Amino acid sequence: MAGRLLGGLILVCLIHTASAAPPTAVLATPPQPVWKELNASQRTILAPLSGDWDKMENFRRKKWLGIAGRYPQMNPAEQQRMQQRMRDWAALTPDQRNKIRDNFKVYQQLPPEKKALVEKKWQSYSNLPEEDKARLKEGKKPLTKPASTESPVIPPSTGAPPGAVLPGAPTPATSAPGSSGTNLPDSHPG
Repeated sequence: MAGRLLGGLILVCLIHTASAAPPTAVLATPPQPVWKELNASQRTILAPLSGDWDKMENFRRKKWLGIAGRYPQMNPAEQQRMQQRMRDWAALTPDQRNKIRDNFKVYQQLPPEKKALVEKKWQSYSNLPEEDKARLKEGKKPLTKPASTESPVIPPSTGAPPGAVLPGAPTPATSAPGSSGTNLPDSHPG
């Protein structure tokens, strides 16, 4: 009798656990239009993503459609920057995109003071001459000393968010040669 009672309690617990919604339940994004269903304006704005559009998850399409909706209100310089970022994003491999997304998540969880340090280091990297940036991407030391030397500047070739100095991230001297850099849209919609 006690064995049946114990078995029943275990069964009830298992059923309850299985039926409970997971703590990180994700709401499904409703279906978004395929490329041929976009209007002419959307197709023009999102043209750099045309090759990947129909393979994108719905939530990613929704984010890009949001950007396309804001695009007409952007000034010409912002529009040009967004077009370049879409071209850069479209040129990445799926593995590079995933690495960037993962690094972006880590960056988003940094405390404000760490984010400020990352931004300072990115600014330092951005101010380097193109020759030094190329040297960093090749895994060599820059000829010009960066403004801040608290920790190494991470070039965009690592796939990290701009200037990110992340735990376990390679330094410019140890980053993989031949990897390609990118610029991400500010809202990281990809």
